[in-house]
Amino acid sequence: MATPQKGTGFSLKDQLFNQDRVSYLASCFETADARFDATGFVAETMKDLKKLELKERIVHIASTLERYLASDYKVAAKQIAAALPPPLDPTKRDDDFGDFIFAPLGEYVVRNGLEKRHLKLSLRTIKAITQRFSMEDAIRAFINTHPTETLSTLEKWSTDRNYHVRRLVSEGTRPRLPWSGRLSIDTTTAIPLLNTLHADPTRYVTRSVSNHLNDIAKTHPDLVLETLKQWQQIGQQDASELQWMCKHALRTLVKQGDRKALALLGFSPNPKITVTDFAIHTPQVRPGDAIEFTFEITGRKNESLLIDYVIDFVKANGSTSPKVHKIKQLQIKKGETISLKKRHVLRDAATTYSLYPGIHYVTLQINGQSFGTQSFDLQ
Repeated sequence: MATPQKGTGFSLKDQLFNQDRVSYLASCFETADARFDATGFVAETMKDLKKLELKERIVHIASTLERYLASDYKVAAKQIAAALPPPLDPTKRDDDFGDFIFAPLGEYVVRNGLEKRHLKLSLRTIKAITQRFSMEDAIRAFINTHPTETLSTLEKWSTDRNYHVRRLVSEGTRPRLPWSGRLSIDTTTAIPLLNTLHADPTRYVTRSVSNHLNDIAKTHPDLVLETLKQWQQIGQQDASELQWMCKHALRTLVKQGDRKALALLGFSPNPKITVTDFAIHTPQVRPGDAIEFTFEITGRKNESLLIDYVIDFVKANGSTSPKVHKIKQLQIKKGETISLKKRHVLRDAATTYSLYPGIHYVTLQINGQSFGTQSFDLQ
């Protein structure tokens, strides 16, 4: 999914929700029912759309649609189902998120079909929409309002033949889903669902499962480690895919140097290595410049190494905040010496942090352990 970049003039909201996309949505309804007022819907939607932010546009389109579909929700749900284009390509295995213009349909279902009497129809409608655009945001409203019934339905969906439906089971129950509100259910509630989904043959699903476990690991690390060990033991997933899943699921714990997580991935938390000649060759830099540093590693035994570096960025109040960056993963042999060089650009227009002047520190982190710290002055 595209993300906005500072200073580039790119607008995600304008790319995803514009007159062309709104007209396409209107044409879907008009094709299904010639009585649908496509011209009026587009005109009314576009009147206020451009001044709204991305999520506000989703709500705006949904609320406008309420004046053009049947006032009876049961009839409107049928109109939505009839207007949907063919499902996304079922032969793909990854990166097929769908068309954002269908996001307002999920919002419509939440706004109008959240009552208990509409629950089965609403879930059935969400299942249909998610095969055109992921409904993980919409399903969360039903989990929070009708947890028992919705989780029971998600259990059935975990073995659905459509992988977009299966992915929704994991993604919709993630504790820390980006851009979405928090769930009222316990963080660990979906573990039984993940036990089913972890063996999925589709990377689109297993990536969601891994991201879900990474969310849980932030509060229940031991449970995540135990779950992954159980999956390794039962052997339902391809070994190489499960190894990838473990690495992805444990990425936050690895950054924190968690000894159990490193051990599960095959990295000793106390590597038998010697690090020498660690030096920063750019002691003074400005925003937009790059820092460069080098170091050497000598192995005292054959070993797997996960090599990161941590930059302690100066914040506006003068304190520092660490951010972990990857260098590489490698195998080192006993007696072998490996020389490494890294160049890191300090982007002045980054979207995830702001640069402030002051002394910054760079720490080598190998298998979660610190192997020396050097500094540079950002002016």
